[in-house]
Amino acid sequence: MDIKPIHRCSVGIDVHLNKLVVCILRELDNGEIDIQIREFGGFKRDRREMSEWIASFQPEVVIMESTGIYWKSPYAALEKAGIKATLVNARHVAKVEGRKTDICDAQWLAMLGRCGLLRGSFIPPEELRHLRQLTRYHDRLTKTLIAEKNRLLKVLADAGIRLSALVSDPHGVACRNMIDVLLNGGKPEQAIRFVGRLKADKDEILASLDGELTQHHLFLARKIQNHIDDIEKSLAECEIYVFNELSDYQSLFDLLLTIPGMDRLAIAKLIVEIGVDMSCFGNTGRLAAWTGLCPGNHESAGKRKNAKTAPANPYVRRLLIEVAHAAVKTQCYFREFHQSLVMRRGRKKAIVATAHKIIKVVYILLTRQTTYKDKTIDFEQFRTKRNAPRWIKALRKHGMLPAVP
Repeated sequence: MDIKPIHRCSVGIDVHLNKLVVCILRELDNGEIDIQIREFGGFKRDRREMSEWIASFQPEVVIMESTGIYWKSPYAALEKAGIKATLVNARHVAKVEGRKTDICDAQWLAMLGRCGLLRGSFIPPEELRHLRQLTRYHDRLTKTLIAEKNRLLKVLADAGIRLSALVSDPHGVACRNMIDVLLNGGKPEQAIRFVGRLKADKDEILASLDGELTQHHLFLARKIQNHIDDIEKSLAECEIYVFNELSDYQSLFDLLLTIPGMDRLAIAKLIVEIGVDMSCFGNTGRLAAWTGLCPGNHESAGKRKNAKTAPANPYVRRLLIEVAHAAVKTQCYFREFHQSLVMRRGRKKAIVATAHKIIKVVYILLTRQTTYKDKTIDFEQFRTKRNAPRWIKALRKHGMLPAVP
C-alpha cells in the first residue's frame, strides 16, 4: 500500500545549537514536487529570517524534532510569526541507517509531516512554559538544600556531635536552634533549652552535643549554614512568584487539593508541566504515558514480557511519586491500593502504580471540573467526627449551646 500525502506544503526543521536546516516540500499546480532547502544560524536575527521565509510559503504543517532545549527558541520565533509548529519525539522519526546528514534529516521530517505520519508532542501555553524554568529551578534548589544539610551533619559528626543518632529529623526547628547555639560559641548546656518536644532523653541529647568543634569546623559549618539560609530564602521567593503567576487558576487548586497527598506547591508544579487543557492528551492513558508512569508494553510470541516504564517527563514522574508517598500514609483508597500491591509487586512498583492512579484521577478532575470523592472514605464524615468535639466546645464557650450541667 502506497503512502499518500495529505498536505500540499510541509516544512521540516533539523535543529542544532548554531544551525537550523529547513526543508520545504511543496506540490506545484502541475503535480511536481518543489524542494527548497536553506540553512540558518542560531541567533535571533537568523531565527527571525527563518520564520519569515517559512511563512512566505504558507505551509500547512511545520515539523521540528525535539532536540534538548535547542528547539525552544526556534519554536518561539515561529509562534511569533503566527506559525504553529509541531514538535515530535526524536524516537518517532528515527531514519533508516545510512546517508545521515542534516539535509536528509530535514527532508525526512518534511516528508513524514506531508504524509501525516507524525503526532506532535504536548507544548504548554507560553505563560506556563516560562514558569517551567522557575519550577524546575526550584527542584534543583531543593536538591542542593538537601545536600547542604547533609553536608552540615557530616561536618558536625566529624567534630564528634552525634545529634542525628538520636533525632529522627536533625533539620527540624529544635535541632536547628541547638546547632546555631553551638556554632555561635555556646555550650551544650545552653543549647539543651531548645529541646522542646523531642522524644529523646535530655541527658542523651546533651551527651550527643558534647563534641570538639575546632576553628576549621566552625568556619566550614557557618559557611554551610549561611548557604542553607540563602537557599531557603530563594525557595520561598520562587514559591511566592509562582503562586502569584498562577492566581488565575485558584479554582483548579481547589479541585486538586481534594486529592490525598496533594499540596499547593505540588499542584502548581503539576499545572505548569501538564497545563490545564486535558484535550491535548485525549485520554488518561496518553497522559500517564507522557508522564512516564504507564506500564511497559513488551509482547512477543503471545507472551507478555516484563518491561520497564518508558522514559518520559522526569519532573512530573518524580512529583507524582512524591505525592503517592504522601497519599499512602492517609486513610484513602490509594492507601488500600498500595497495600494490595506491595506484597505481590514490591514497594517501588507499588508506589509507581499508585502514582499512575493519581495522574488518572488528575485528568478526570480537570476534565469534569469536579472534586475528588474517595471510594472507601467519606471525608466529610471523617472531618466532622474529628472536629465535632472542638466545634461543640467553641459553641458552648460563646453561649450558642447550653453548658453541660
